[in-house]
Amino acid sequence: MRILLLCHSFNSLTQRLHVELRERGHLVSVEFDINDAVTRDAVALFSPDLVVASFLKRAIPEDVWRRVLCLIVHPGVRGDRGPSALDWAILDGAPRWGVTLIEATAELDAGPVWAWREFPMRTAAKSSLYRHEVTQAALACVLEAIARIEAGATAASAAQTNTALSPLRPLCSRAHRTLDLARDKSEHVLRVVRSADGDPGAIATLFGRTLRVFDAHPAPGLAGEPGEPLAQCGPAIAFATADGAVWIGHVKQDGPRQLKLPATHVFAAQAAALPCLGGYPTIGYAEAGGAGFLAFPFYNGAMGTQACRDLLAAYREALTRPTRVLVLMGGEDFWSNGMHLGLIEAANSPAEESWANIDAIDDLAQAIIETRDRLTVSALRGNAGAGGFFLALAADEVWMGEQVVANPHYKDMGNLYGSEYWTYLLPRRVGPANAQRLTEIRWPIGIAEAERLGLAQRRLPAGRDAVCAEVKRLANELANAPDFAERLAAKQARRQADELAQPLQSYRDAELDRMRRNFFGFDPSYHVARYNFIRKIGKSHTPLTLALHRSRRRRAASGQPE
Repeated sequence: MRILLLCHSFNSLTQRLHVELRERGHLVSVEFDINDAVTRDAVALFSPDLVVASFLKRAIPEDVWRRVLCLIVHPGVRGDRGPSALDWAILDGAPRWGVTLIEATAELDAGPVWAWREFPMRTAAKSSLYRHEVTQAALACVLEAIARIEAGATAASAAQTNTALSPLRPLCSRAHRTLDLARDKSEHVLRVVRSADGDPGAIATLFGRTLRVFDAHPAPGLAGEPGEPLAQCGPAIAFATADGAVWIGHVKQDGPRQLKLPATHVFAAQAAALPCLGGYPTIGYAEAGGAGFLAFPFYNGAMGTQACRDLLAAYREALTRPTRVLVLMGGEDFWSNGMHLGLIEAANSPAEESWANIDAIDDLAQAIIETRDRLTVSALRGNAGAGGFFLALAADEVWMGEQVVANPHYKDMGNLYGSEYWTYLLPRRVGPANAQRLTEIRWPIGIAEAERLGLAQRRLPAGRDAVCAEVKRLANELANAPDFAERLAAKQARRQADELAQPLQSYRDAELDRMRRNFFGFDPSYHVARYNFIRKIGKSHTPLTLALHRSRRRRAASGQPE
């Protein structure tokens, strides 16, 4: 089928659909919902059999949905209607939630239902639920609907319209997202922040400033005068509530185009006066059998300069342990997305901070590549992109969850060249031709393509508990393998041969020479792209790498049929 993905932005759910639909042989193109004229033009150019609206903030024009079947991914159970479905579900404490695939009609979210899925609600931030349960349910709904369409189904065969169970719910308002730490209990604070995590954030007054707050976690054992700051841990500051305390990891000014930053960065002077205590989820290490497991659940997968240095120190400490295998676990939502663009944007000199950040992440990549006394594994439980994905390739093996989406390219960030030794790590796994194709086409990839290319050696299950158990089992199996000594010797021999062929430092020098031009050169593309991305300035057009209907050259280069 010819399928057009219509979306406000190329978000995680849309990327997963892009990966899975292409994997099943469909011709997939993307159009950003910039205005009605652009949407009409995309439909005229592509002549899709189906439009899937994966992430919209506006209604589809009537002349479009009357011309072609348009199915809308609604992150709510059957009968739920309105723009804040998942937000309300978290605020209301719904025990179960779901996704409904609704045909576009004149009334919002009221058309025929083509498919639906439900799932038990997990105690987690909206952004995490969206990346995992909502995305998985949405994919299942879309695949079911496509199968029904291919079998000859029409709107008339849909089970029901989506108006039977509830009226249209309003947009979640500022009043529903506003906190008072002097009066609110911890459970309420956590629920409100989780309902608004990702976007737009909850509203709270911290140190006398009204801010949007994100990334909230329980702080058991801490208490004080309600509203009082109590401690710091990593990027987070703990604040007392009416009955305990919570960690607040990230904040931003209340207003458009503001930066989301670590709380300890925004309130550096105040945080310096607080005691350093544990409790906020940060870098952690554990052992089981002959394997060590190093987790680094950085918020949104962003790794700032200091975070890279802290992770390098933790990695070196892990190397002192008597293990045979070291597994780099990342976090549940993201393994890594590379440099921390927010901290770079907030720096007095973004160019200098970019340089410091890439140097720090390169140091970490070098340490992993040069580890000789044990086998290393990158276990991708969550998505990875740009420098974060190439950092994963520094390990001897990559194990990748079946739901993970990887973006092995940099160029969408203002033609950024990239480092992390990618010019060494990528071609040696996939060959020069595939390395060029991956970095030029700039499409997300899933586990199937990663396995075919040799980028992933193991497929991990999608379930959160199941994936951790499987990683532990596989790591200990690897540590106790009868041929472990031979595999370790082969690794050492290959690294030695590679070094003789071309010193590792030369790859870094060449990459950083190109990066220096990105950061300090006359072309401002990187700085403009970073500014637009981090401040959420909408695209003025859909990139031709995604909008195949607007570029025959791109369609031909991708190997997609006409």
